[in-house]
Amino acid sequence: MKKTLSRRELLRTMAHGAAAFTLPGCLHPCRTAAGGDLPNIVIIFADDLGYGDLGCFGHPTIGTPHLDQMAVEGMKLTQFYSASSVCTPSRAALLTGRLPVRNGMCHSKHRVLFPNALGGLPADEITIARALKTKGYATTCIGKWHLGHLPPYLPTSHGFDSYFGIPYSNDMRPCPLMENEKIIEKPARQDNLTRRYTERAVRFIEQNKDHPFFLYFPHTFPHVPLFASEKFKDTSRRGIYGDVVQELDWSVGQITATLRRLRLEHNTLVVFTSDNGPWHHRGINGGSAGLLRGAKTTTWEGGMREPTIAWWPGTITPGTVNTELTSTLDLFPTCLQLAGVTLPNDRILDGYTLVPLLTGTGKCRRDIIFYYWGTMLYAVRKGPWKMHLVTSDHKQQNPPLLYQIEHDPSEKYNLASKHPDIIAEIKKEISRHQSSITPVPSQMDKFSK
Repeated sequence: MKKTLSRRELLRTMAHGAAAFTLPGCLHPCRTAAGGDLPNIVIIFADDLGYGDLGCFGHPTIGTPHLDQMAVEGMKLTQFYSASSVCTPSRAALLTGRLPVRNGMCHSKHRVLFPNALGGLPADEITIARALKTKGYATTCIGKWHLGHLPPYLPTSHGFDSYFGIPYSNDMRPCPLMENEKIIEKPARQDNLTRRYTERAVRFIEQNKDHPFFLYFPHTFPHVPLFASEKFKDTSRRGIYGDVVQELDWSVGQITATLRRLRLEHNTLVVFTSDNGPWHHRGINGGSAGLLRGAKTTTWEGGMREPTIAWWPGTITPGTVNTELTSTLDLFPTCLQLAGVTLPNDRILDGYTLVPLLTGTGKCRRDIIFYYWGTMLYAVRKGPWKMHLVTSDHKQQNPPLLYQIEHDPSEKYNLASKHPDIIAEIKKEISRHQSSITPVPSQMDKFSK
């Protein structure tokens, strides 16, 4: 009698490579589990949330019981990085698995796209949504897009069946609320935005419970200006910032509760993270990077290391704390592998699958992080060592600064004089990396008058 494998056994088979096969045009072996339902995928992306802003990541007064429960039931990733310390390039990297310097969503001058921008994510970029559509996934984007507000660049032009949200940051005027390609509210009423996003997300899950779906849920908050609904105002000892984060936590709880109610939790991967670190320039209205140095707009750890939780009951071992180097860049190959989609071979990808890590059968292949500021490489982390070529005050460092980041996550103690061998090794990595970078026209230098 043929044995029927459980989902965890199927995924472990994928991770070990026993069921690996190579399709024409595939960069790496694509692995899929023969039989079984394709897993649903939910990516929840906060905006400007600091490394130290969740209870399970050490905040003493912001209550995040639903995210804390996700960590108890799933995996907390303590060395997970965004590919940029600002909005637009970080989102482009997550969705394409490519550094922003490769996909045209970075610029030496313009940090992010503005309401007068005429460009956006190029049409030839392959997003997670576009790739999953080839396997019949229902796809939606709910929340802040910030990869182009004109029709050729909206989510519906990049593989998403539907879109509900704001096209750029909520401090940019005007700030419209859009449904697909149409503006339905201008300006968007922001005090109930998190609730409306969440209602849409729950409805999408309910409507697609019988076939695989991809929910990309990039929240508007806690980017400033801060808004919380009446139910959450004045509920946090941290003030309005805490109120906003606690409402985001409620939203996460609604998603996981819906998955449980529909009995989808064992077939759904949920990942929660943030686009970049907290906005210290906003003072008390900005968040906290905890023990990490720096914040949003910097290439110090606080700008790009993000509080991250992965939840998949029955697949991820409960209560896992993973300290491997991982990145939003890794979500693209992870999602494609889970859906059995061939990785494209006509472009360089910068991510590594997290399937072995999530299933507890192996590690992620990543051992290096590149910290870009616009089109310039400012720092590199290899293993436990981080070298700064340029610091966030835009000063060249000669000799470079060197930190043992696992001993010194606050980047206080420069060890460059003691480890010239490490500096030489990282410089070799930089040479190899830069030889793979082909300049592409920036899509962020097109503006209306």
